[in-house]
Amino acid sequence: MKKIRIAIIGVGNCASSLLQGISYYSKKKNQKELIGLMHWDIDGYKPYDIEVVAAYDIDKRKVGKDISDAIFELPNCTAIFSKDVPKSGIKVKMGRILDGVSEHMKDYEDRHIFVTSDRKESSKKDVINTLKRSKADMLLNYLPVGSEEATRFYVECALEAGVAFINNIPVFIASDPEWAERFKTKNIPLIGDDIKAQIGATITHRVLTDLFKKRGVKLERTYQLNTGGNTDFLNMLNHKRLASKKLSKTEAVQSVTAKRLEDVNIHIGPSDYVPWQRDNKICFIRMEGKLFGNVPMNIELRLSVEDSPNSAGVAIDSIRCCKLALDRGIGGVLYSPSAYFSKHPPKQFTDDKAHSMLEEFIANKRQS
Repeated sequence: MKKIRIAIIGVGNCASSLLQGISYYSKKKNQKELIGLMHWDIDGYKPYDIEVVAAYDIDKRKVGKDISDAIFELPNCTAIFSKDVPKSGIKVKMGRILDGVSEHMKDYEDRHIFVTSDRKESSKKDVINTLKRSKADMLLNYLPVGSEEATRFYVECALEAGVAFINNIPVFIASDPEWAERFKTKNIPLIGDDIKAQIGATITHRVLTDLFKKRGVKLERTYQLNTGGNTDFLNMLNHKRLASKKLSKTEAVQSVTAKRLEDVNIHIGPSDYVPWQRDNKICFIRMEGKLFGNVPMNIELRLSVEDSPNSAGVAIDSIRCCKLALDRGIGGVLYSPSAYFSKHPPKQFTDDKAHSMLEEFIANKRQS
């Protein structure tokens, strides 16, 4: 099989887990060792068939370094499960800042949590030329939550370079009809928006909500509270950047309720930054309802996960499905992969239905 050539925006914890995973699974040939994957083989593509051919960041400690070294630089703090990521020869380029940095993050420069590179920012022409020269198949968006302008800048670059786009953050691109139409017109694949973790807060909350519906229990009110200690949670202390994130997570749950809850009865979103948690995310879910005979019941759940490997377990499949679309000449929004891999896809389905649709897409029985 040919390699799947990816470009990355944002060499943070999620990119680190993805690259570590590619290296880790390249050494796992025995089926009994293939823990943590939804698919080992997707139409012939294995996890280790993915390679990075371009990368952008704005942190001084990462820009200019081989990406295999940059993924282990501060402020990255995710679990290291594969130390020997081979040198790629791909140097991290200085990206475009725009709104990719929240103003309050600059207060943390002296604590080495945030250090901006003083190198010249890449222009639109620079990024387009890099994507073309590198022969990237697709561009992955790992910018911080709230990076509206920066995301649109890179989406424009992808469109002009003829490169597919996977939007892993809650800036609405695939679920925006205008952007979706532009990708369809150019016959370029698009997956998004906002990656749904392997076993994370959103997927767990959705499955339980769907369970209530299928078992005839009336859901009356619910909340989901999340804390973490990585730079993503630090970035989200600026509540002005949270609007799309809260909408994405809330709609993911609302879309599988038997009857939509009133706004006052549902609260979902990042709650606080706890530095010592590092990349560990802790989620608290409460669900209150009525079952047989109108008798009340409730569920309290606490979930603790390493946030970035949880994301990478989905990204590694999303990338390969995007490559299938390229191989098959399919452009525009990939509805089946988006529904299964993203919190805020253009069309919401239950996870059971989305899973069936995804398997049909992989088997080439469904176009998108």
